[in-house]
Amino acid sequence: MNPFGAKRHFHDLLDLLQARLLEMAGEAEDLVTRAVEALFSRDRDALRKVLDGDARVDALELEVDERALELLALQQPMAKDLRQIVATLKIANDLERVGDHAVKIAWAGLRILDEPAYPTLPQLEEMARLSRVMLADSLRACTTRDTELAREIRIRDDRVDALRSTTHRILVSHMLEDPRRITASLELLLVAQSLERVADLATNIAEETVFLVEGLVIRHLSEEPR
Repeated sequence: MNPFGAKRHFHDLLDLLQARLLEMAGEAEDLVTRAVEALFSRDRDALRKVLDGDARVDALELEVDERALELLALQQPMAKDLRQIVATLKIANDLERVGDHAVKIAWAGLRILDEPAYPTLPQLEEMARLSRVMLADSLRACTTRDTELAREIRIRDDRVDALRSTTHRILVSHMLEDPRRITASLELLLVAQSLERVADLATNIAEETVFLVEGLVIRHLSEEPR
């Protein structure tokens, strides 16, 4: 294969890798959305479908890993191409964990179906909304290479953390006031934890986007260089 043909083949493989990552992103995002909606609507069938859907996310992660490692081993990419492959591997891992947290939310929802209906928790619902928006925006930032949006997503994570703390206090109060709410409250604490982790993983994806585009590692920086 001539050098130009080899380069074209490499970029075809890179495009295919990106396509699989985008497919995985869509599956993981959809899984979280369905898990949250089924939880709040107490829809047993929908919750069980979330459990089944995680297998597709796992399979796509394996395919992304295999394709990325093949490109690293056989093509020896440099500079931005190398950053794209490394970032893709990290983002795929984050997306697989997003899928796992969707499953945890679904399991929690199934376990509390036989419990008395729990009170409306606006803080938990707001956590769910913000986490899902952060995930969607982080994936959009990655797709469009929008580092400004990626940096802005990092700031939102503080709001999710604050909501989790508030939700924790409210649920503990429910358990102290009425022991019959203990089981459901404990499960909702797990849901809040998973939603916080989804927001954290969205932040990871945003940080990987900055690395991909600018070559900067900002994960451990409180104030980013401008």
